[in-house]
Amino acid sequence: MKDWWQKHGESLRIILLSLLIATLLRSFVIEPRYIPSGSMEPTLQVNDRIMVEKLSYHWRAPQRGEIIVFEPPFTTGKAYIKRVIGLPGEEVAIKGGKVYINGIPLEEPYILEPPRYEIAPFTVPPGYYWVMGDNRNNSNDSHVWGFLPQENIQGRAIFRFWPPDLRLGLITLPRYPNLALTMEKQVLGVE
Repeated sequence: MKDWWQKHGESLRIILLSLLIATLLRSFVIEPRYIPSGSMEPTLQVNDRIMVEKLSYHWRAPQRGEIIVFEPPFTTGKAYIKRVIGLPGEEVAIKGGKVYINGIPLEEPYILEPPRYEIAPFTVPPGYYWVMGDNRNNSNDSHVWGFLPQENIQGRAIFRFWPPDLRLGLITLPRYPNLALTMEKQVLGVE
């Protein structure tokens, strides 16, 4: 046994340390995920593989437009992936095929088609988010089950690595120029 340990001990220690590091990275830093449904089409397709980073939300809050992985507020035993739409304290409404944030229509070039449902204005409570799939009419999201508690958020999608096609690369944060400008004018009291 001593001869075997002298011969293979170093390799065994390296393998065990590698497994420990991989487990810690996957648990606390970054992990690969598989997209099992079409709820995020066209942005993420069925069978896409993405990387989810888990550190940034320890220092900052989720931003509108980020694609997040989370445990839904009901028990399913599996993670969901959706886009952050409504932030804490904001008024959200869905009417005429558009999402409105504080009365301002959200420009969403990433959705598959406009929502075919309407929801009267409501305010997102502190510590919660309103999340929606990009395939608005085929997504089990906040319009079905309500607000997402911040503590249920596990991380954000940052990179699509499979399949190796034209969509390979960083998952970028969309810009909402009309929303930012209009909300800034409201804060300053300028029309």
